Amino acid sequence: MKKIAEENGYQAQLIASVETVNNAQKMVIAHKVVKRFGEDLTGKTFGLWGLAFKPGTDDMREAPAIYVVNELVNRGAKIRAYDPKAMQESQECYLKGVKNVTYVGTKYDVLKGASALILLTEWKEFRSPDFTEIKKQLNHPIIFDGRNQYSTFRLEENEFEYYQIGK
Repeated sequence: MKKIAEENGYQAQLIASVETVNNAQKMVIAHKVVKRFGEDLTGKTFGLWGLAFKPGTDDMREAPAIYVVNELVNRGAKIRAYDPKAMQESQECYLKGVKNVTYVGTKYDVLKGASALILLTEWKEFRSPDFTEIKKQLNHPIIFDGRNQYSTFRLEENEFEYYQIGK
């Protein structure tokens, strides 16, 4: 929309402002990870649930995963990712050539030895996970919830460090 406005000689300030806010929002979880683990993420592996922009599709255009993965990998992290539909799209297009990204076959496989779980897409299969299994697989019971999906699960009471959008 901004591009169409500019092509017609109109400065779309409101649209530009919305785009700026939306782009900053995509980085909130990455910033929380950096705040928790430090600027240098060398030696850290993060399990990532959800690559697609929204559940039920392989569409990754403007997906937060693109921004989060690039930011963390640029800081030295390794990413193990799982998405029910978008892994091929990610590998072939949006994260093609990004080093230190591994795609795995199940949601729990991403967690093995990871420093934390990062949830970025609210797929149905991620709604009520086995938190005991998550805790068992992770190096530390830490969840970064980019969809505020687990806010009602009282994770802190079950010895998880829990980070969500807006808190």
